[in-house]
Amino acid sequence: MSVSAPLPAAPTVAPDQSVRAPLPVLGRDVTVPLVTGGEVGYAALDYAASAPALQRVWDDVAAYAPYYGSVHRGAGYLSQLSTDLFENARGTVARFLDCRDTDQVVFTRSTTDSLNLLARALPADCHVFVFETEHHAALLPWNDARLTCLDAPRSPEQAVRVLERALADRAHHGPALVCVTGASNVTGELWPVRELAAAAHAHGARIVLDAAQLAPHHPVSVRDLDVDWVAFSGHKLYAPFGSGVLAGRADWLRAAEPYLAGGGASRAVTRRSDGGVDVEWHDTAARHEAGSPNVIGAYAIASACRALTEAGFDGLVARERHLVRVVRAGLAAVPGVRVLSLFGDDAPRVGVISFVVEGWNSSHLAAALSAEYGIGVRDGLFCAHPLVRTLLGGDPQVQGVCGSPDAAPGGTPLNAVRVSFGAGTPDEHVERFVTAVRELVRDGAQWTYRTENGRCVPAV
Repeated sequence: MSVSAPLPAAPTVAPDQSVRAPLPVLGRDVTVPLVTGGEVGYAALDYAASAPALQRVWDDVAAYAPYYGSVHRGAGYLSQLSTDLFENARGTVARFLDCRDTDQVVFTRSTTDSLNLLARALPADCHVFVFETEHHAALLPWNDARLTCLDAPRSPEQAVRVLERALADRAHHGPALVCVTGASNVTGELWPVRELAAAAHAHGARIVLDAAQLAPHHPVSVRDLDVDWVAFSGHKLYAPFGSGVLAGRADWLRAAEPYLAGGGASRAVTRRSDGGVDVEWHDTAARHEAGSPNVIGAYAIASACRALTEAGFDGLVARERHLVRVVRAGLAAVPGVRVLSLFGDDAPRVGVISFVVEGWNSSHLAAALSAEYGIGVRDGLFCAHPLVRTLLGGDPQVQGVCGSPDAAPGGTPLNAVRVSFGAGTPDEHVERFVTAVRELVRDGAQWTYRTENGRCVPAV
C-alpha cells in the first residue's frame, strides 16, 4: 500500500510563543507496547469521544472521597458536607455557563441523557427541528415529537436561512424546539449558535444547544448565545465518566412528569383509600434527579469548570488553534488525504478533524497508528451517520476486510478516521500523528493485520 511518487517535505508551523503549555491530565505518562518492539508514550488523540480527566479534577475527587456521604436526607456531618458540595456544584456549573438567574441546572449521566430528559419534557404536539449533521444523541431522542430533519448546510449563513425557512413554513404554530450542535463531532466546525437562536426565537421556537464538543474548547454563555437550554457531558469536559448537565429554562421541566419516578424527586407521597398513592413532585431540579445522585460526578464536573475557567479560555483556544494548524498543514502535504468539511477550510473549528486516505481502509489505518506508533484515534461513522454519509458522498456500508481500500465499488469511502485533541495535548502527540500518517501512506504498514469482528487488528 505504497505511493510511488515521493512525498513533499513535511510542512512546519512556527510555534506561537504566546501559547500556553498543555494542562496536566491523567495518562500523560502511560506507555504502551508497539508490535514492532519496545514501548512509547501513549498519544491520546480521541478527545472527541472522551477526554482524559484533568489531574486537578482527579485530585479534587480524591480529596473529597474520604468524606463521601449520601445527600439531602442525612443528618450526619458527611451527609451534610456532601449535600453542600452537590448543591454548590450547581452554582459552579451555572456560573461556568453564565446561566440566567431563573435557569435550572439538572445533573444527568451524559449529553445523551440530558437530551432524552428534555425530549420527555416537551409540551404536547411540540415540533422539533434538527439538522442531519447532529450527533445521534441530538438526532434520535425526539420520537414522541413531530420531527423535521433538515439537510446539511454548506455555510453558517445557509444554516440560518434553512432554519428560518423551515420554521416559517411549518403549518402548526404551537410549541417548537430547535436542537443544534455548537461544534461538530465530525468536522470540528463551529456553528452559528447565536444567529440560529435568534432565528428560532423570531419564529416562536425555543433552542437547545448540544455543547458536548463546544464546552471543553470554548466558553459557553447561555445569556450571550440566548439559548434556552445547554447540554454537555463530564467525560468530554476532562471529568470522569457518568455525569452530565442539562441547564436552562425551568418551565417545561417543571410542567413535565419526572424523568424517573422515585425518592428525591418527590416532595410528599400519601396513600389513598383505594390503595393507590398520590405524589407531589418537586418543582426544582430534583424533580428529574430521582434516586441517590452521582455526587462525585457532579463535583468532578464542577471541578473541571473551575479548572478551565482559572486556566483561561483565551490561552486554551490559542493553543488549540496552533495544534489544528499543525495537523491540517501536515495532512494537506500527504497525497490522497481528504479532510472532511461542511463550511470550508477557513471555517473556525475546535480540535476535531476527520479525513479519508485514498486506497486505505480507515480501520486499517487506525489500527496501524495504534499498533505501530502508539497513537489512539477513532475510525468509523462517529455516531453521526447521516452527516458522514453526506460528507463521504455515499451510503456507509459494511467495513471492508483489513488491507482492502475503504471504498465502495464506485470509489466512495465507507468510513473515516478522526483525530481529536484539546487542553491536555502536547505538541509531540500531534507531530507524531502527522509523521505517522506520512510514513504509512508512503511506506505502508510494517505489520500484518487481520479482520476480527469487523475491525482490523494486528495479526499477532
